[in-house]
Amino acid sequence: MTTSLERQLEEIVRAAPSLMTALRQSRSFGLPDWLIVSGAVYQRVWNHLTDRDPDHGVRDYDLVYFDASDVSYEAEDVEIRRARDHFQPPLDQLIEVRNQARVHLWFEDHFGQPFSPLSSTAEALERFVAPAFSVGVRLEPDDQLTVRAPYGLEDLFAMALKPTPGRPLARDWNRIITSVETRWPEISVRNPAG
Repeated sequence: MTTSLERQLEEIVRAAPSLMTALRQSRSFGLPDWLIVSGAVYQRVWNHLTDRDPDHGVRDYDLVYFDASDVSYEAEDVEIRRARDHFQPPLDQLIEVRNQARVHLWFEDHFGQPFSPLSSTAEALERFVAPAFSVGVRLEPDDQLTVRAPYGLEDLFAMALKPTPGRPLARDWNRIITSVETRWPEISVRNPAG
């Protein structure tokens, strides 16, 4: 059953021409279990809520997929390079392709926290640093929009940032908050301690 917030999200996504272009090109790219996640989605909502241009603050498009058949960097790099040829400018420079089946191999070295293997892109969203960031969308072959938001959409539409429950606080939490507040001073932040 689709909630009213999911309907609102779909309207916002469909009203953002650059995001719809990214979704159409991602669909034809043909990765398994793919989603466009995080900033490319939540920033469109915040721009809508604050009457900004749909593309305000959007720096890139995180295109994640799940393919456990080969978790080597070389296999992921094939898809990264293939994306540069597939996506039309300017998306060819803005799409960041990442295989969620291999995140556990590099996450601790990069972020200093252990990370157990994932089983899908939807599960990856459960581990994002804030529930408001934990949203992904996919444009299906029939043009239906699939929304994945394991913590719901309430924080997203409330412009509320808090740490994801059950996940260690991101060690760069303060840098993340500062970056977001610079672009959207309207957000509210819940102190990680409470």
